[in-house]
Amino acid sequence: MGRFVYSMQVSLDLRIEQVPGDNGAGEWLRLDEELHREANAQTQALALMVHGRAYYEVMEECWPRAREDASLPDFMREYGEIWTAKPKVLVSRTRRSADHNTRIVGGDDAIERLAALRAETDGRISVGGAALATQLLRAGLLDELLLFTHPAVLGFGRPLFDDYDRPIDLGLLEQRSFEQGVTMHRYAVLDAKEASPC
Repeated sequence: MGRFVYSMQVSLDLRIEQVPGDNGAGEWLRLDEELHREANAQTQALALMVHGRAYYEVMEECWPRAREDASLPDFMREYGEIWTAKPKVLVSRTRRSADHNTRIVGGDDAIERLAALRAETDGRISVGGAALATQLLRAGLLDELLLFTHPAVLGFGRPLFDDYDRPIDLGLLEQRSFEQGVTMHRYAVLDAKEASPC
């Protein structure tokens, strides 16, 4: 069985965007070569990638073109190659087509179809997008968090999960620090509990 891994760049207060649409490009992010090469290695090791529509469209706009952009450093062109070639699933009710080795799952049974996909996949499956990750967490299907935490407190902006107010028990699987002050933490999702009434 595969493992759904929600992988995101976050601030210290667990924000993923300061303003709508800055995902992956906010000024608060410290994305250097060292961090990018780690992301390349993590992505290369995946069996599959599953993206929500908004997250997919950000990636789709950037990475296929990056592969052949000679003005970019080699590690960014490499990520473009990895992302474009990696098998992907786009979860969307509105998209009817997608390129770059992507198939579409939509409709009212999307989470059930993703559960079946997880059961038949061997390896780690990255999850991109807060709305999708929240739905998987609510369904008890989210297995891990892979967080690259940047040394910034945003104070506002989109949180790691959308409209989720229950405690989540995590187990640390791996951690690493990077020169720019970014830390990587990989956690197992042990239990998502009901919120205490007190």
